[in-house]
Amino acid sequence: MAINALGYLGIRSDRSEDWSDFAGRLLGMQRIDRAGKSMAFRMDDRKQRLVVSDEPGDTLAFMGWEVDHHDDLDTYAGRLENAGHRVERASRDLADRRFVEDLILFDDPDGNRIELFCNPLIDTDPFVPGRPIQGFTTGPLGMGHAVLHVRDADTLLPFYRDFLDFRVSDFGLTPYPLYFFHVNGRHHSFAMVGSGKTGFHHFMVEFQNLDDVGQGYDLAQLEDGVVAYTLGRHTNDYTTSFYAHSPSGFFVESGWGTRVIDPDTWEPHETFDGPSFWGHERLYLPEEPRARMRNMRLDAAARGLRAPPIADCPWLYGELIRND
Repeated sequence: MAINALGYLGIRSDRSEDWSDFAGRLLGMQRIDRAGKSMAFRMDDRKQRLVVSDEPGDTLAFMGWEVDHHDDLDTYAGRLENAGHRVERASRDLADRRFVEDLILFDDPDGNRIELFCNPLIDTDPFVPGRPIQGFTTGPLGMGHAVLHVRDADTLLPFYRDFLDFRVSDFGLTPYPLYFFHVNGRHHSFAMVGSGKTGFHHFMVEFQNLDDVGQGYDLAQLEDGVVAYTLGRHTNDYTTSFYAHSPSGFFVESGWGTRVIDPDTWEPHETFDGPSFWGHERLYLPEEPRARMRNMRLDAAARGLRAPPIADCPWLYGELIRND
């Protein structure tokens, strides 16, 4: 698989100080000041994982996807250009600002900017979190996942699946199309919501320790209106998480315990159980759609639906291995 991880995200926002507090204090990222009107945040040994540029827009600016080899950039560029998509080779200046060896740029059919890059730079200074956390689950699994609103999922599906080799993990078709894709062992690194709109729905970062999610949840509850989804657990990737309103209006999911799959044997399938086993009460929704989502969870609970025990719990499974 040539594209192997979500490497970084870029956000346009003129609320830089709000983002500094949100990403640093709530999420636990390390702020790195950059030259010009931008700031960046670290999550691990990479030079940067999140970039916030000081400009109006409050939306996704770009998604950076890592490829296995430098030659993969040419392969994807040729494939996309043959299909009528405009591809640019980034300037040396842009590659330096992204802290990568090389990258190409293009837009998906909804106008979302995508960057494919190779050979990211590693920082020699240790990662220093913005609040006391054990760390983030990144490495070969990438930064986390990103989810987009899309006008027409039938148009975007072949673009990501056939041109970019994203593999479908699972999907739902009612009440609207919802597709989840993997590019490594993380259950999904990308998803699209066929809401008929465009824009950023949310991105997720995964913590190594469940308590770091819970302590972030406590911080989020100190201010009215920050929590968008209450603490809950997803049915497809088993992530325990909550969602917060970011300074730019879209959501950010703080999660733990995300399911790791075997990409070589995984079979895509349709899901019918709703998004969550429990929790994830959508506080931002009007009562009618909020109740509809709640009833899906109650139905799942009435049917005894739950995640498999032990082996899919990263912390406990790791302890069992170490103590064997």
